[in-house]
Amino acid sequence: MAAVVLAATRLLRGSGSWSGPRLRCGPPGCRQFSSGGTFPNIPLSSPLPGVPKPVFATVDGQEKFETKVTTLENGLRVASQNKFGQFCTVGILINSGSRYEAKYISGIAHFLEKLAFSSTARFGSKDEILLTLEKHGGICDCQTSRDTTMYAVSADAKGLETVVGLLADVVLQPRLTDEEIEMTRMAVQFELEDLNMRPDPEPLLTEMIHEAAFRENTVGLHRFCPPDNIARIDREVLHAYLRNYYTPGRMVLAGVGVEHECLVQCARKFLLGVQPAWGSVEACDVDRSVAQYTGGIVKVERDMSNVSLGPTPIPELTHVMVGLESCSFLEEDFIPFAVLNMMMGGGGSFSAGGPGKGMFTRLYLNVLNRHHWMYNATSYHHSYEDTGLLCIHASADPRQVREMVEIITREFILMAGVVDMVELERAKTQLTSMLMMNLESRPVIFEDVGRQVLATQSRKLPHELCALISRVTAEDIQRVASRLLRGKPAVAALGDLSDLPVYEHIQAALSSRDGRLPRVYRLFR
Repeated sequence: MAAVVLAATRLLRGSGSWSGPRLRCGPPGCRQFSSGGTFPNIPLSSPLPGVPKPVFATVDGQEKFETKVTTLENGLRVASQNKFGQFCTVGILINSGSRYEAKYISGIAHFLEKLAFSSTARFGSKDEILLTLEKHGGICDCQTSRDTTMYAVSADAKGLETVVGLLADVVLQPRLTDEEIEMTRMAVQFELEDLNMRPDPEPLLTEMIHEAAFRENTVGLHRFCPPDNIARIDREVLHAYLRNYYTPGRMVLAGVGVEHECLVQCARKFLLGVQPAWGSVEACDVDRSVAQYTGGIVKVERDMSNVSLGPTPIPELTHVMVGLESCSFLEEDFIPFAVLNMMMGGGGSFSAGGPGKGMFTRLYLNVLNRHHWMYNATSYHHSYEDTGLLCIHASADPRQVREMVEIITREFILMAGVVDMVELERAKTQLTSMLMMNLESRPVIFEDVGRQVLATQSRKLPHELCALISRVTAEDIQRVASRLLRGKPAVAALGDLSDLPVYEHIQAALSSRDGRLPRVYRLFR
């Protein structure tokens, strides 16, 4: 060990056999620039002679932000957003999802998500599709929500025609073989089992709160396939659904990083006059139901003591989510509700970070910082074309559930109280920052373009949204909060619910001035 230290010391000092002649001080020599001997006397801050002048990207007054939209003869809309770069993101968005399954077996949208990019009329298997995309450096994905289904591909922009042709085949010409449907049944079964075993209950609670808020209608229908329906969904059931909802008038072909005229030409070539695999291009039985908010409670008693085993297991927790009806994303109050949700913020008790992570939001300052026994308090805002839901999710030890629920109801009541200007400006700045940072990503721009055009036939540009956010006032927050509190609550509860207050008491607390639960007197404890 001593020899190693001695050798390192000699190396650092440059002495002995480890080094050559030692450097001596003297006048500085002529510095050789990185360009080598060709231009020895030209500093890096000056342009090299004989080199062409670089051409940089320029912007005009609108910074090329405008989204171009063209409607084809069959009703399909083509929307594009130019963006500098070699790659593009292109996809088809469809007005289709679990909210439209009232007349069908629940779980079709879940099945279609798993069946996406399987064999088609032109491609014999998923492997052929992936190999075709690999030639253009492409990847593919399909996501379904309660009201939208999205097929997307990111690839080199030079392969645009191949990508659009592949998307058209995947959406309109799926083979849906017996083998693929059987594999999908297994995938859905596995996902349902995983959903019930994962330590994070947020996806399950979101499903439950929608079921409670919109009982047995539209966005309250099951987004995940119920276990009893897995064996009942087959090709005939899928074709019956696709015949009504996979029609051109309910679709948008969106692209980011492509020329609009090129995208329109590809759409005309591959999506105009195409006969789908189910044989009909005209919808005959479309569900146009408007969401009906009902309120209510959904409870699932479950032993949460062994959710996460190991050297540092998660303690047993009871999870409660309380929600109230907000508004649709088409209403003017949508932006104030988004600011209110950002102002509430919250997160887990072990989250780290500064103001950008929400450490100065109300659910941190008033809840997590004051009540050490609460493991989570987070605000969520779900918005759809005809309704919305603002909710708070909280987690704590089962013995403190009643106190936890009262803390949540008090925070709801305080929403309509005095709004501090500092917290309002912080929430508006954080929302604007989050919006602009997310829109740096090409796939996010694609989804924003597609969803907005699908819902409103046009797109609000980022600077328009920022202007709307900046105009939100304290009076707007108080007004939308008062509107929120006029409705019945929706409650979802998971875990040990022995101390959960009854629904009527939660409703009474949200109707009171201070948000406190009615007192319960027990003869025996």
